[in-house]
Amino acid sequence: MSPLPSPCPHVQAFADGSTGWLVLNRPDRRNALNAAMWAAVPAVMDVLAGIPDVRVIVLRGAGSEAFAAGADISEFGDARNDAAAAARYEQLNGAAFAAIRGCTKPVIAMIQGFCIGGGLAIALAADIRIADRSARFALPPARLGLAYPLDGLRDLVATVGAAAAKEMIFTARRLTGEDALAVGLINRLADDIVVETQALCEDIAEGAPLTITHAKRAIDMIAGRPGAIDTDHVHELAARCFDSADYAEGRAAFAEKRKPRFSGR
Repeated sequence: MSPLPSPCPHVQAFADGSTGWLVLNRPDRRNALNAAMWAAVPAVMDVLAGIPDVRVIVLRGAGSEAFAAGADISEFGDARNDAAAAARYEQLNGAAFAAIRGCTKPVIAMIQGFCIGGGLAIALAADIRIADRSARFALPPARLGLAYPLDGLRDLVATVGAAAAKEMIFTARRLTGEDALAVGLINRLADDIVVETQALCEDIAEGAPLTITHAKRAIDMIAGRPGAIDTDHVHELAARCFDSADYAEGRAAFAEKRKPRFSGR
């Protein structure tokens, strides 16, 4: 993997062929996110999204103990000690979620171990979530007395529905990988998460990038996810597909009974 620039050592970026990796790298704190990490996520996502060869981005935590055990609660005494401070903090992590959600390329959260609070919010901002059997999920705001951000709730409801979202928030109950799969919180429960994630990335990379971007934007609009584009923009993306060289390549490959070679143009 080729390392890429990052403004924070606890958020690393790598490119490996058609796959980009964003790694939350604070394993001594179970990859809990501090303010510097939240601030770094949009910059790192921009770097990965700007690499033409990268077709899909994977989010993961360093090591296997945690994807991310949430926001760094030790900062809350200063960063979220009243409503005004909490609003400033939510702008910071909200920008991180928006950068993940708004990426034109598919984003996969690869989840091992603890995926709690803000860590789960990051995973929910992704398009697809894969977990292994070590994964544990929870949303604990009711145990801390804080209000969960509205955009995070929209992501949660778009993923699991209103009833399951309410139960997760009301109870703060910890979910296993099997529980998460049952309520639709994750797409897959993998026995070998690295192999399965890499295989999924390869499948996605073979698709036409403009078609995938259109589908991502259209589905997010239909699901009511935060930051979703309007119908006119969706139609513009659809027209771009039909006017693209990739559409001509797809038709030619079908006629010639060969695998298409898409360029994203």
